[in-house]
Amino acid sequence: MGSTLTADLRRDLITSSFSVETVGRLWGEDAAAALFRGQRLPALRALARRRAEGLPFTRAEALAALFVLNEPLDRAEVDRALPQLGSAGAEALGLVGDAPDGPAAGRLRALLDLRPYSFVDTLGAGSWWILSDLGELALGHPLSEDHVLGIGGASTTLSGLMISSPIDSALDLGTGCGIQALHASRHARRVVATDICERALWLAGLNAELNAVDNIEFRLGSLFEPIQDERFDQIVSNPPFVITPRREGVPLYEYRDGGLVGDALVQTIIREAGEHLTPGGTAQLLGNWEYHAASADSGLDRVRSWIEPTGLDAWVIERELQDAALYAETWIRDGGTRPGTAQFDELYEAWLDDFDSRHVTRVGFGYVLLRAPLTGTGGRLARYETLHGGRGDNPAGLGEYFQAALEGRDWQAALSDAGLLASVVTYASDVTEERHYWPGQENPTVMTLRQGSGFARTVSLDTALAALVGACDGDLTLGQLCGAIAHLLEVEEDALIDDVLPRIRKLIDDGFLLPLK
Repeated sequence: MGSTLTADLRRDLITSSFSVETVGRLWGEDAAAALFRGQRLPALRALARRRAEGLPFTRAEALAALFVLNEPLDRAEVDRALPQLGSAGAEALGLVGDAPDGPAAGRLRALLDLRPYSFVDTLGAGSWWILSDLGELALGHPLSEDHVLGIGGASTTLSGLMISSPIDSALDLGTGCGIQALHASRHARRVVATDICERALWLAGLNAELNAVDNIEFRLGSLFEPIQDERFDQIVSNPPFVITPRREGVPLYEYRDGGLVGDALVQTIIREAGEHLTPGGTAQLLGNWEYHAASADSGLDRVRSWIEPTGLDAWVIERELQDAALYAETWIRDGGTRPGTAQFDELYEAWLDDFDSRHVTRVGFGYVLLRAPLTGTGGRLARYETLHGGRGDNPAGLGEYFQAALEGRDWQAALSDAGLLASVVTYASDVTEERHYWPGQENPTVMTLRQGSGFARTVSLDTALAALVGACDGDLTLGQLCGAIAHLLEVEEDALIDDVLPRIRKLIDDGFLLPLK
């Protein structure tokens, strides 16, 4: 029965053109941005203007009003918007129920959030419809502890980080509404998605069915328990990493709280991931880590201490750092409790007490990329960075950048200096050079290499390195270029090589320079 109803719903969504583009045209970019911030009034006002102008009430508009803006509709309007499924089918699927003014009024309200979602990855553009639980704005009260979150900032961050080269198997650890499993299904032959929440698995399964994705298997259980000793080519996880006090009266939201003290959940995933990766397999996850006043180590040092004993390759990037008080405020508000209330103050005190008990001063947020090592990759990768700034232009996400940077690093790290000098590299298509001059001067005072994608890195150049990078057009080996530049600058060739070669390796690691294959 469920499959038939879901198929009917899918047909209705297709024929109604219920898409990101169509919905965006209904209320415009500004209202869409407000919706992303949790404010629906601009979108409601835009729809009201359409009614005042006498524009037809399209099926897509009815679906947007019902499922995105949570406006009750007459049963007849729901029937018209969903001609295949009908209001009765929507009720059977658990999508709608009687509006607060009662069944006698014949009005229905959404019981689930249903909205279109579009994306671009390395395989091209795609779109789905995603079901999740109603948010705090629609509910009018704080979220329930088994709330299943829809697509948010963390979801899109992780999907954008995902390396999407073709693989046999992928694991989505803590799948929630299933969005990461759906993304992985595009490049993995089979996907296993796990979650501790039965409701999450129900909604994730419904989303896969609604979007005609049939290569995902859903399993109930905590962390790696449901997969036992299985191994995967890729593990992705947007885990419930939020650091939450273990105190009575503090809501424990399953979508964000893993039930462990402090940052122990992220530590557990990192320490156990290697046992479930195939050789060369990767794990990518988001996480929080604590900074302790009693320790001279940074949060990244703390993460390093978790990874080192595993023997895994690691690339960890800290993207944000919050003081303990701001972190507490952020996540208390996330659960729907507003500042200025007695409940907010009680939760705030619980959070601060919890941080004080471990001498936590700040909390870092970032990306963790782990890899089961392979021979021939030039030794173990151990890269820990703080990049709190912006990002470059990455239309398909950062996954492509990570893939290219890892390939470049493995290539150069496996070569001796002689082997690297005998190789040919080219500068990446997104790399530009800036030069600044004092007025009237012939020679630049500052030269900078800029990366347009990735993390928009910049590298200071001197004359030798600028000349070398500028000549990396794929014609000559690095050794030939170094010889020519040494002659031009009238310096010893060996001295120039000793100076620039380590920096060339770093430029390859960061994706400025690419091996010519």
